[in-house]
Amino acid sequence: MNESRKYCRSLHAQISLGTTSDDRFMPNGYVKAFAQKKELVLTEKLDGQNNCFNKNGVFARSHTTPTQHPWDKPMRERWELIKNDLNNLEIFGENMYGIHSIAYKNLESYFYVFAVREEDRWLSWEEVKFYAVMLDFPTVPEIPVTTSLAEVYTDNKDENVVLANWLKLNLGMTWEESVNTSGLLGGYDPATGKVCSEGFVIRDKEGFLTNSGSLPVESNEFDSLFKLVRKSHVKTDVHWSKTWKAASLVNYEKYKWFGYEYTDRL
Repeated sequence: MNESRKYCRSLHAQISLGTTSDDRFMPNGYVKAFAQKKELVLTEKLDGQNNCFNKNGVFARSHTTPTQHPWDKPMRERWELIKNDLNNLEIFGENMYGIHSIAYKNLESYFYVFAVREEDRWLSWEEVKFYAVMLDFPTVPEIPVTTSLAEVYTDNKDENVVLANWLKLNLGMTWEESVNTSGLLGGYDPATGKVCSEGFVIRDKEGFLTNSGSLPVESNEFDSLFKLVRKSHVKTDVHWSKTWKAASLVNYEKYKWFGYEYTDRL
């Protein structure tokens, strides 16, 4: 088992534009490896905080101790209701309660599930959706894959061109154009009001280990999942924790997320 239990490291596609100095890219041959998988899942990457629900508490990036951040308060209250149902499951998702670099007009929840781990195995996407429904959480927005990567992959083309073409076929536009739309949840830059979305995550539809040995990545890095992020995505700074604002939900006044109406938003 992973001792820290924290979410493992997701690498950027080589065509991703929103990287920072400590980010890492997928190694050469990654597109071919993903083209050989049975089915892929394409989801919108949401701009929130990575949180994990497990039987011991709610955790942010560090799993040393449960999180006590004020923007995690709704998560801690929700955990009290579901903790006895989790057993060996770890539910990972985006905590959308605190607005980061993107705000959203169409949030229906403060938490969107993107992965579930049971011991050392990351569950299939169908299982992720099953447990999300069971716990009354939505999953991150899924974009239908109408053309498989295997259908467009060929060894005699640059793999990153192949990936870009595959994304265009499924998005109906280039991925760079797509992140300049509001995405599936009404994303926009809270400073300018300009519509935008963060990027995409591509994963194997089947369950997998963090590192199955299919690609030369580190033991704590995924080789069955990668991401693309828009250029100059991060707009928050060191002062965010003092100036953060709470997100709004669609039909907030009628929304009963915890079994009662949650009105204490700070």
